[in-house]
Amino acid sequence: MKIKNKEILCIGEVLWDKLPSGAKPGGAPMNVALHLNAIGMDVAIASSIGNDNEGKELKAFLNESGLGTSLIQEDGYLPTSEVLVHLDENNNATYEICEPVAWDSIRLTDDLMDRAKSAGLLIYGTLASRNPISRESIMYLIDYDGIKLVDVNFRKPYDSQFVVEELLKKSNIAKLNDDELVVFANWYNKHKYDEKSLVKWFANQYNLQMVCITKGENGAMLYADGEFYEHRGFKVNAVDTVGAGDAFLAGLVASLINNKSLEDALAYACATGAFVASKSGATPNYDMNEINSILSGISV
Repeated sequence: MKIKNKEILCIGEVLWDKLPSGAKPGGAPMNVALHLNAIGMDVAIASSIGNDNEGKELKAFLNESGLGTSLIQEDGYLPTSEVLVHLDENNNATYEICEPVAWDSIRLTDDLMDRAKSAGLLIYGTLASRNPISRESIMYLIDYDGIKLVDVNFRKPYDSQFVVEELLKKSNIAKLNDDELVVFANWYNKHKYDEKSLVKWFANQYNLQMVCITKGENGAMLYADGEFYEHRGFKVNAVDTVGAGDAFLAGLVASLINNKSLEDALAYACATGAFVASKSGATPNYDMNEINSILSGISV
């Protein structure tokens, strides 16, 4: 798989995660972009906020992060998104997502189309396509010739088979977790398949060049060119899992763009995800030394 350049465009939701500990900036595409930016990658985020205090604060946060907001649209009618995050006894997160919000109405602009056309890699999730306006924009943008990566992000009731499969059929790479893989198995009555057979079927079903399956504390699996690569993960004291999968994806993408081996890419992605799981919120202050310490530790 050849990526034409190192420019990355993330498209989708930006929001405030309302955690028990307080409000934190969030949204999977924004989290991925923030982590890629912290790693030093050339990345932009495209989304929409409301003309409200929450939007102004989110925009200020992005500018302070160094990510930039030139592709963040402002909606005069819809509010900035807020999501209620609930943590269980194991600090795993579930979400209450309101609608409609500003990122439901991401519109095509000349600047957005120019960036998408020039990008070597476009990253987008399934959640941002719940509304026809944003979905049509994303579907248009992923017709350009960059590598397309879809982050399957099932959040009930926004898990339409039709919408998800539309995106998958235009993608080169898919990232999803093991629970989400089971949903696909059930759609096609493949639930009797073992995990690796199911991953192979999934890749063939949607003509994907690479499939990444995350398994929480049990690590991750990568399937590419008919080969499997597995990592058992790194043991950390989890504070919450919000954004850990997004950090994992950023670590994987950065490694792939920098031509790391698939084994090294998977290990770095697991270390990055573990680092975020050990912190509060989706975008803690980035500490490369701590990530490298996790990476050099003992996998479990």
